[in-house]
Amino acid sequence: MTPFFNRLRPERLFFAYASVLLLLAGVTLLIARPAAAQDASGPVRFSVEVSGEGPDVLFIPGLSTSREVWRDTVDGLDGHRAHLIQLRGFGEDAGVNARGPIMQPVVNELARYIRDNDLRQPAVIGHSLGGLLAMKLGVSHPDLAGRIMIVDSMPWFAVITVIPGTEPQMTAVTAQAEQMRAMMLGLYGQEIPEAANDALLRSYIVDQTNLPLLREWTADADPRVTGQLFYEVMIADMRQDIAAITVPVTVIYPHRPGAMPQESVAAFYRQQYAALPAAQLVGIGPAAHFVMVDQPEAFRETLQMFLSGQ
Repeated sequence: MTPFFNRLRPERLFFAYASVLLLLAGVTLLIARPAAAQDASGPVRFSVEVSGEGPDVLFIPGLSTSREVWRDTVDGLDGHRAHLIQLRGFGEDAGVNARGPIMQPVVNELARYIRDNDLRQPAVIGHSLGGLLAMKLGVSHPDLAGRIMIVDSMPWFAVITVIPGTEPQMTAVTAQAEQMRAMMLGLYGQEIPEAANDALLRSYIVDQTNLPLLREWTADADPRVTGQLFYEVMIADMRQDIAAITVPVTVIYPHRPGAMPQESVAAFYRQQYAALPAAQLVGIGPAAHFVMVDQPEAFRETLQMFLSGQ
């Protein structure tokens, strides 16, 4: 990390998304624990929990988090059938995700899940890593999703590791990502004190009373899966690729008083999505990375407008 980035991170002065990088780099603090076996007849890269009736909506959580991230949002969602995705390795046994590439196989399996279950242009909503997966789905399979909501994510994570206005160098980014992946793989099975984990998790929310929720959602993250996904996320520059997305896109970004002005945050996100000029950017605050936790009512309102096509 550059000294500039290290200086910005504690106060989140530039934009709330800096917490995502901490999440990517910091999940080494999490401990993999055994989980119940899943139905072998379903997808092998992820599991799905379905509830409700109506138009279909897929919810994809972020790195190291389980589907419970979306539980409160879905409980307040009427008139839709929710499909809660959970990547294997986050909340359950890693299975085939324990080795080799993960992101594109997950995207391909999401496409197969949509087709096999005859889901007709479902809305796809992804937080953080889930947002990147939603983008990849829209690029690789443009005929499947009806609309896409991206919650505090961006087409290339590496842009938040350099001074604003400068371009990340893929060679350096790849080397750093390889080192981080190796470190995470080495931490598999090791236990880290809860206090250290809490120090990390507190940076992801404004309302600290929700810290127990974050502990629960990240308790069963497998560092092998996290390490591989960290590597894949950091080297995935989709800033031009997203131009292939043909469906409506809404990007949710957090902002909070005391940080950079909301106009500056919005401008930064708009720059990252320049290849999607029609994308609707919506700022919600005060909030940190887990926007739907810090501002549940504002998030639900924005979600309802998104699902209604407004």
